[in-house]
Amino acid sequence: MITGELKNKIDGLWDIFAAGGLVNPLEVIEQITYLMFIHDLDDVDNIRAKESVLLGLPYQSIFSEEVKIGERTLDGSQLKWSVFRDFPADRMYSVMQEWVFPFIKTLHSDKNSAYSKYMDDAIFKLPTPLVLSKVVDSLDEIYKMMNEIQTADVRGDVYEYLLSKIAQSGRNGQFRTPRHIIQMMVEMMNPSSDEVICDPACGTSGFLVAAGEYLKEKKKEEIFFDKQKKDHYMNHMFHGYDMDRTMLRIGAMNMMTHGIDNPIIEYRDSLSDQNEDKEKYSLVLANPPFKGSLDAESVAGDLLKVCKTKKTELLFLALFLRILRVGGRCACIVPDGVLFGSSKAHKAIRKEIVENQRLEAVISMPSGVFKPYAGVSTAILIFTKTEHGGTDNVWFYDMTADGFSLDDKRSPVEENDILDIIERFKNLDKETDRKRTEKSFMVPKKEIEENGYDLSINKYKEVEYIPVEYPPTSEIMANIRDIEKEISKEMDELEKLLGL
Repeated sequence: MITGELKNKIDGLWDIFAAGGLVNPLEVIEQITYLMFIHDLDDVDNIRAKESVLLGLPYQSIFSEEVKIGERTLDGSQLKWSVFRDFPADRMYSVMQEWVFPFIKTLHSDKNSAYSKYMDDAIFKLPTPLVLSKVVDSLDEIYKMMNEIQTADVRGDVYEYLLSKIAQSGRNGQFRTPRHIIQMMVEMMNPSSDEVICDPACGTSGFLVAAGEYLKEKKKEEIFFDKQKKDHYMNHMFHGYDMDRTMLRIGAMNMMTHGIDNPIIEYRDSLSDQNEDKEKYSLVLANPPFKGSLDAESVAGDLLKVCKTKKTELLFLALFLRILRVGGRCACIVPDGVLFGSSKAHKAIRKEIVENQRLEAVISMPSGVFKPYAGVSTAILIFTKTEHGGTDNVWFYDMTADGFSLDDKRSPVEENDILDIIERFKNLDKETDRKRTEKSFMVPKKEIEENGYDLSINKYKEVEYIPVEYPPTSEIMANIRDIEKEISKEMDELEKLLGL
């Protein structure tokens, strides 16, 4: 959690961009991402050079004696952050615009630079030398403070705080699922050290980051003291796809700032034929877009066979079933309409999950969770791909609070069901005897089948009505008469006082 002076420094950096005319939060974070990347290139190069000297190994710096960009050649050292930061503002601006940005686009062939493939279409947007100079100075101060703090996750926290600016910016908030909801879902799924995790609509990679952080905290020794498992964690475990290149850059940087060297974050329309993934992943964590409908011609044919529709929220469920291995698990957020929609496609996908897979849980969330950007009610579905059924009793939970007010302000409040949800989900054997009037309860598969595979909690929840006894009508009328007499008496006294 970023607080105090470091938080103020980041806010100050944001203000520099705003004063320079860059107010779109996605553009600001994108430019900061580029600059952090450029700063890190210098740091990583220096560290590797020192390591090579200590080990007596040769090392070829990426800032070699001469760098060729197009037809021009330049002394590579001038592209190092530690060098150009001391240039006069005008010269630093021209070096950045004409040399550094073209240079980072050429690094994709350099295997030592895992970041570079995300920078292919980087565009330098800082408007003036003065703004660049202020931003560079501000970032230097932020890096200095991060180095002084020296906690393992300070860098990731800084980037998370930057990403929270998206959520404060109105229309762009849809890219960001609340972090506490993501963390709840990850903890419920309890990923293992050999998972292959995918988010086919990854945005800023929030689910993948949270899964990585969970594994780093809970299974650190198992992963980081085993060479193969560490390699799997760094290079093969995390897969994210999106159709927005800005999101890809930000998502990739988010992963790398949390210590994952080479995440597989790529441009892809997950619902189209270009996505050939089948039975590849052991865990899917996602909040797919609910943007309504899309062109059916662009959708992969095998998804339409599961549920013939243009609705993305249904097609993504079909996709999850396709890309998961048998035994693979999924925790995803869906709009409430998925749970009770009466169309043929709605019923088909629900029947597929209940009958042919193993549906484990439906957690109904209040409509305010995604405010102020959307008031739609949502739920979390948790299921396992079996291809042979296995649904027995489905666990339902009626979440009414998530630790924040459910209005547009989303202020912190004491009421919070999240810890209770995690605790109960991890001990489902204790849930079997709960009554339908409680927060959570079990519903047998047969009952769900009889209700047309309706998964809305209100279909099964029982409301306990407490009888209220009122006094007889004659007594109520007598009380009203007494009150009227009292009012009349008081009015008389008031008139006397006023001399009326």
